[in-house]
Amino acid sequence: MTDGEVEITADLVRDLLREQHPDLAGLSVREVADGWGNQMWRLGDELAVRVQRMDPTPELQLNERRWLPVLAPRLPLPVPTPVRTGEPSARFPKHWTVMTWVPGDPLDCSSISRGGHAAGALAGFLRALHVEAPAGAPVSSDRGGHPKDCTDGFDRFFHAVVPDDLADDVRAVWDDAVTAPEWEGPPLWVHGDLHPANVVVSDGTLSGVIDFGDMFAGDPAWDLAAAWVLLPACAASPFFDAYGRADAGTIRRARGLAAMKSLFLMLMGRNGDLGLPGGKPAWGPAGRAALDRVLRG
Repeated sequence: MTDGEVEITADLVRDLLREQHPDLAGLSVREVADGWGNQMWRLGDELAVRVQRMDPTPELQLNERRWLPVLAPRLPLPVPTPVRTGEPSARFPKHWTVMTWVPGDPLDCSSISRGGHAAGALAGFLRALHVEAPAGAPVSSDRGGHPKDCTDGFDRFFHAVVPDDLADDVRAVWDDAVTAPEWEGPPLWVHGDLHPANVVVSDGTLSGVIDFGDMFAGDPAWDLAAAWVLLPACAASPFFDAYGRADAGTIRRARGLAAMKSLFLMLMGRNGDLGLPGGKPAWGPAGRAALDRVLRG
């Protein structure tokens, strides 16, 4: 449901297409697993409709519309690219966007079996993405800074779900990240939300990256945390070798952020098990596995 209590259904999506893009209205519409800020609907075989859902403002969709067409041509993995825009109307008061569909299975519903290949694919993708962002690039209010600025969030996740037998080790990883040097380079383009539901897998390896609503200009360590959050055991070292641009301080920050992201996934998994709004049962095991990889280094 949206804030205005308009239920997002396949019939609503078809109505919106008839109103604003009638040439697409004859394509099949199929629901995709719920997102948090946006609801996704498959449109035919090659498109998707991204409908603003819980996001209180259209800013994240507008950022995707503005910047993905700029970024996508140079990225070596498929990403969703806007092809049509949907504006608020009497039928539906929020924004929606028709985008290209990225084929594959979300990692939270699948697994990576070709760890070495996936490490290289992720490294190549982030090398291409992590270039200096222009002055007009979005800046996040809660991501992109140094881990020391995220202590409250880490502590909240830590106290909620950290296993007792891992608490000291997890705290040590975080404390090391908090004391790591600041990012001293220019703000780089950062995806900002690389977790198992935001990448897709085909043939046992990483095959696409989705959901760029949180993209921002900032510290690349926020994306490099994916070395532990996404990749299987023993793949972090080959990933950083292939990436080739992360100094020791950046890796320390990335590892601490990976610990925080792992705890967040565990919390969302617990919420899903309890039937709480926004909870994702599959994220709990994914978060715990990621936390174990973080602690192995």
